[in-house]
Amino acid sequence: MSEQATLQHLIVPRVRDIGDFSVMRVLPSASRRMVGPFIFLDQFGPVTLPAGKGMDVRPHPHIGLSTVTYLLKGSIVHRDSLGYEQSIEPGDVNWMTAGRGIVHSERSSTAARQHAQDLYGLQSWVALPRQHEETAPSFTHYEGSLLPETSGEGVSLKVIAGRIGDLVSPVATHSELFYGDLTLATGARYRLDGTYDERALYLIEGALEVDGTRYEPGRLLAFGPGEIVVTALEPARFVILGGAPLGEPRHIFWNFVSSSPDRLEQAKEDWRRNQFGVRIPGEHEFIPLPE
Repeated sequence: MSEQATLQHLIVPRVRDIGDFSVMRVLPSASRRMVGPFIFLDQFGPVTLPAGKGMDVRPHPHIGLSTVTYLLKGSIVHRDSLGYEQSIEPGDVNWMTAGRGIVHSERSSTAARQHAQDLYGLQSWVALPRQHEETAPSFTHYEGSLLPETSGEGVSLKVIAGRIGDLVSPVATHSELFYGDLTLATGARYRLDGTYDERALYLIEGALEVDGTRYEPGRLLAFGPGEIVVTALEPARFVILGGAPLGEPRHIFWNFVSSSPDRLEQAKEDWRRNQFGVRIPGEHEFIPLPE
């Protein structure tokens, strides 16, 4: 019989107000900074914005990470300093690698603002391995139809990135990881992939039971190595994520991630002095460095 995994951390997100709606900050937390290479996870929504309103995440910089936008409802337009402009719809993946430096914005389109709109999704960051932290920035959009899916016995799985079982996502990554979107019917069971020791699930909707304990939405469960079986007590949707740890600690400030504190200071000073070196074509707003 395989060893039963232990629950290492139970994380309750912190609510942060970003203007017209709030986000739930899951990672990093005081008790757990990373799961595999995942260093950041936010849930935004569900929220219905009235006509005339929209998401407006103004131009801001990143280094040392990849951002992963995954929508459950609504649409967002991504623009970046490489010149990409891409709308993302539910089930698609926008994967942006900052590397040595990129600036991007995420906004509701003009058309979406003409009527009430639902917004609901997840934003995560994947820290880059040290040898790739200063790589050239890049952006790739993957339509949801390209992501592998499977269903049966009340379980539906879409692989956002990495490998889960026999399914491999086409999303290109810089390290070994997995990221999946799961829905379970009431009573259905799912055995979490045991390839990596660092694994977690984040419950978005419904209720799950793990080792006799009930968990409600808005909870991240981080596990140690071993067998993990989850059972849906009612229809449930959650993501699973994890992977190989990077080997060195990561430092984080605002939108910057690096294995080097000195590199963070350089990025801060570059942005403070407006010398980051890249801008989004056609966008001129500037967010000051947090003090």
